[in-house]
Amino acid sequence: MSKIEIKNLTFGFDALTDLLFDQANLVIDTQWKLGLIGRNGRGKTTLLQLLLGNYAYSGTVNHQLEFTYFPQSIDDKSQLTYDCLQELAVFDQWEIERELNLLKTGPDILWRSFDSLSGGEQTKALLALLFIDDRHFPLIDEPTNHLDITARQQVAHYLQTKKQGFIVVSHDRSFVDEVVDHVLSIEKSQLVLYQGNFTTYEEQKEQRDRYEQEENRKLKKEVSRLQQTAAEKAEWSRGREKDKQGKPSQKGSGAIYDTGAIGARAARTMKRSKAIANRMEQKAEEKENLLHDIEYIDPLTMNYQSSYHKQLLKVEELQLSYAEEPLFDPLSFEIEQGQRLAIQGANGSGKSSIIQFLLGEFKGETSGYATFSHDLSISYVRQNYEDNTGTLPEFAQTHHLSYQELLNNLHKLGLERNVFTNRIEEMSMGQRKRVELAKSLATPAELFIWDEPLNYLDVFNHKQLEEVIKMVQPSMLVVEHEATFLQNIATKIIYL
Repeated sequence: MSKIEIKNLTFGFDALTDLLFDQANLVIDTQWKLGLIGRNGRGKTTLLQLLLGNYAYSGTVNHQLEFTYFPQSIDDKSQLTYDCLQELAVFDQWEIERELNLLKTGPDILWRSFDSLSGGEQTKALLALLFIDDRHFPLIDEPTNHLDITARQQVAHYLQTKKQGFIVVSHDRSFVDEVVDHVLSIEKSQLVLYQGNFTTYEEQKEQRDRYEQEENRKLKKEVSRLQQTAAEKAEWSRGREKDKQGKPSQKGSGAIYDTGAIGARAARTMKRSKAIANRMEQKAEEKENLLHDIEYIDPLTMNYQSSYHKQLLKVEELQLSYAEEPLFDPLSFEIEQGQRLAIQGANGSGKSSIIQFLLGEFKGETSGYATFSHDLSISYVRQNYEDNTGTLPEFAQTHHLSYQELLNNLHKLGLERNVFTNRIEEMSMGQRKRVELAKSLATPAELFIWDEPLNYLDVFNHKQLEEVIKMVQPSMLVVEHEATFLQNIATKIIYL
């Protein structure tokens, strides 16, 4: 039985930022199907890179494994996909075609340039390469990005039937639930290992948090009681000190003005006060050891404007085509105020094309009609937001947003304050996604149109968005592959 042993692992990117790992210790059985979870920025991908030996660190990482990492890096994406994959690994053509067929993707994508493939097709090509490798231990980082529900189920089925272990990072709760038997959570102050799937992790994490919050409440109550007792003792001592300065009593009488008796009682009181102070200090230390790993999920704000129109959008017999090839059968639907319509379907079925058509951006052939209510205000989250540039103040001014509201939501979404001064084009994809989402949340709108809003967001962000949507009850049109999210927020789902 092989193991990965981590001892006293300490790592940070530079002296100006907090350590991601500080004296971390962990033993991983390589037979486990391990889900690695945690808030964005906690170090999930970094931990995989440390296992690969790509960063210098202090401590030790012991194993007898050869790792393979997903997603593999493509240097020249203008090459044929087949040639790109051949540069990454040695395989026979029939092997890669077999895996693509199992992923319901035509092998013809091998003979197109890699950069011409959709995000889902690129992901499937790299997954096919991963799946034919049975010699290395897989480190799988976000395999579900850009994949539709069917493809996610196919990848989940592959990992379920895989005999060897792996480590997978994913924010898709349903996917993690299906494929893992252990969960490693990177929390604020420690690594915590759970036996079971994501649901088990959530239940046990909730129990731990409830226990620590209850213990914290008890300790606060105890400290408050001790403080009150200490104050009463101090007040008594001050009163007795005044008595000692009053008229003297007869020697040895024991009367109230007996300064010897008063002094002895004051000494005992002082001793008890010191004991109380020690107990308070002990309780305070106990409190300090609690609540370190509780995730406080701050509620987001959403600038939803209620419309005086009952019906916001009506679509009748809509059909979209490229080169006279329809993407889907004629489609009719409507969105009324307060309704949240979700569109699901396979990659390439036309979900994003519907949004492009509604916004006047579709380049193919169209038939049918779409009617918006008069002067309807729309807020849009795009799949491609690489044209967001400049500083955050410049961005807010360009889009006529409240800068303070934009910053508040960005901070609540987990964007670190030290990133606020960066230019948007210099941010990571996850950080840039938060800017796009915070822009939409801050835009006053009667209808929110979101195209795959959850890509690059962590599970806690998913919950934040669910909570603000359930609280505000906005009118929405949503395209998303994450089934749990849609079950929690959609009032109606249509399938292409």
